[in-house]
Amino acid sequence: MKTKYYFLVIFALSIFSIAAQKAVTADDVVGTWKYLISDVPPEYESGFFTFEQKDNKTVGYVGDTEKQEMKELTVDQGKVTFTTESQAGVFKYSFAQKGDTLTGIVSSQYGDFPIKAVKEVKK
Repeated sequence: MKTKYYFLVIFALSIFSIAAQKAVTADDVVGTWKYLISDVPPEYESGFFTFEQKDNKTVGYVGDTEKQEMKELTVDQGKVTFTTESQAGVFKYSFAQKGDTLTGIVSSQYGDFPIKAVKEVKK
């Protein structure tokens, strides 16, 4: 009987802990993020993403001086995806968000490359 009771307590605590976890929303990505891409030439390995709310919609840009608009941007259940286009081709970004960190892959005609972005602290 005690074993059954302990099992029920552990099960209830597990359910409560899962329900208490904060769901990631579009508002959580709003801000500036510094990214690092692995295994690419130095001139492409770092930069900035900026996410904003405009007209109740999340929009984003890559770059800090020459901003390139993110296309097909989605933020849903801790996943962030978007594409960018340039003379060099189409780049597809796919991230998992955990707190102030985005970790994922950027895919292009040149291959798939690991990428990590950290949210800048508001000043």
